Amino acid sequence: MNDAEAKRVLDGVVADLRRQPYGTLVARYLHEADNRTIAAETGAEYQVEVQAFWDSPRQPGNLRVIITIDDGGWRAFRPLSTDFIVAPDGSFVGE
Repeated sequence: MNDAEAKRVLDGVVADLRRQPYGTLVARYLHEADNRTIAAETGAEYQVEVQAFWDSPRQPGNLRVIITIDDGGWRAFRPLSTDFIVAPDGSFVGE
């Protein structure tokens, strides 16, 4: 897997997710992960998974969104990943 290319794809997915409203993120990703295949500029295909969890299960509110990417090969066992936390008011926690 080309890590630099995968990181660019990952960054694009994250940018799109960060533009979505809090309610949309909760409705779409909280109860079920979203898996998709994205083709990079070179034609390489990457599997991207987006999932969300309450950042604190005891006090739902802040939502942690986790995004992973791999090429379907051995990297699937250790994908690149990133995350962010969004508050109900749409602000990003810890930034």
